[in-house]
Formats: sequence, C-alpha cells, structure tokens
Amino acid sequence: MNSPDTSYTGRFAPTPSGPLHFGSLVAALASYLDARAAGGQWLVRMEDIDPPREQPGAADTILRALDAYGLHWDGPVMYQSNRSEAYRAALDELKQRELLYSCTCSRKKLTPYQGRYPGFCRHLSEIPQEPYSLRLKTPTRTVTFDDRIQGKQAFPLDEIGDSILLRKDGLFAYQLAVVIDDAEQGITDIVRGSDLLDSTPRQQYLRQLLDFSEPAYAHLPVILNDNGSKLSKQNHADALPLDNPLPLLVRALQALSQPVPESVYDLTVETLLQWSVDHWNIESIPSRMGIPLK
Repeated sequence: MNSPDTSYTGRFAPTPSGPLHFGSLVAALASYLDARAAGGQWLVRMEDIDPPREQPGAADTILRALDAYGLHWDGPVMYQSNRSEAYRAALDELKQRELLYSCTCSRKKLTPYQGRYPGFCRHLSEIPQEPYSLRLKTPTRTVTFDDRIQGKQAFPLDEIGDSILLRKDGLFAYQLAVVIDDAEQGITDIVRGSDLLDSTPRQQYLRQLLDFSEPAYAHLPVILNDNGSKLSKQNHADALPLDNPLPLLVRALQALSQPVPESVYDLTVETLLQWSVDHWNIESIPSRMGIPLK
C-alpha cells in the first residue's frame, strides 16, 4: 500500500455529545473521500472541550461507527481535552499583543444583536471582579476566501464582531481550539457542513494573527430534518446503526450527488468506498445550504 500524500491532510472533528447520525455520516464521508481521492491523509480529532455537552462513552461510540462504515483514519486520534497547554500558550501570546479583552456581557444582554458582539466591554481597563470571557479584538477588515463548493466568499469582520476565545466558565472556545489544532495537525483541506461557513472568517483572521497557513475549504450542504432544521443530536437524530452500513453509505453518496455503481448491494463496504474514491467529484455537490432528509 502506498504511503499517504502529506501535501493533503484532511480531518473529521466530531463533538462527543452523542452518537453519529446520518448528517454526520455525510460530512465524514465527504471529508474522507476528498482526502483519499487526493492520495492524502485523513485524520480524526475529538472536539471534547465542552464537558457539559458531552455524553459519557460517546467518543468511543463515534470511533466504532466510523470503523463500521469503513472510514478508517490515519494516525492516532487527537483529543482536545489533552490540548489545554497549547490553547493557553496561544491566549498568552494574544494577550501580550493586547489583542484580547475581558467581557462580562450576558447572553440575555446580547440576544438582540443576533450573534454579533457590539463591543460593550472593549474599553474595559481593569480585570472585572465578576466572571468574564476573553474576546479577540476584530478590526474593520473583510476576509475573503474561495470555497470549493460555495464559491467566492467575503465576510466583513466588523459585522461579525469580536469572537470569544475563553468562556466565562473557563473553557476554551471552539474558535480558538480548532485553529490551534488544525495548525498542529498540518490540516491543508477542510470539508465540513455549511452551518460552519460563518466560522471560517473568524478562524482565518485568527490564523493570520498567529502566522498559520490557511487551508482550503469546502462547505457541504447540511442534511435537514422534516422541520427544515439541521439534522443534529440536539434535534434527536437517530444514531447510525452499526450492523448494516451499506444502505446508509449509498444514501450518503446520493445526498452528495455522487455516482453509485450498478449492483451496489453486492459490494462490500470496502469495495464501495474504493469505487467512490475513484469516482469522487466534489464539483457535483450542490452549493445550496441544505438537503432534505429522504
């Protein structure tokens, strides 16, 4: 077997808040096929930095599901819960450069602003006595990037606002951890759901500050439930069955607008995946934000 081409390194990074569901499978499959079609590495990272959201045993359940569906990863699994030292070092660097500030704002206070932080605490000069988060100062600048599925993207950072990098409860924020870990793992290509499209400019700006290289992006349409919402663990999506993976792999390929071989149900999981690697075409994936679950 040939060694993977390290010029391409992709990843799948689930949160262990429950078992994988069909939407997770579509994202994992697309990421896997894109990496393998490029002859590259495919890594798995467990984003387990939010204990209140996590379920005991979910990380192992996720890994068993990936294995059952033939999505075998390269190298050891990275666990974000083991990465606090790296996150703290990045925060210290940003703090020394006076790029962070303390924020005491509550969610209730920020509700009218629909996810955009208006800068209430930007000019605090003293460390607050009450619990506070750490936010990244964001300039008036537009971040642009070419998405392989969604096309040219442009996001004015001042319309997004200042991202939280350390939460009030002392937990490291997703936006910080993902940037540090992508750099550590040498991720060159990120294939993930379009629900994370507006996270990309935040992460790109942080990468620029930390002098990290920028990966290529491909944001997939997410799978929608009957109510038109993203299929998710929070919406009680059904867990992937582990005893008969072939039918759902076929459905996932169809959701990605990929071809399916004739007599597909006569194939093994391994044979289907290799055929799909050989016939992978990311340009066939629709650019719309969501696909109804069928």
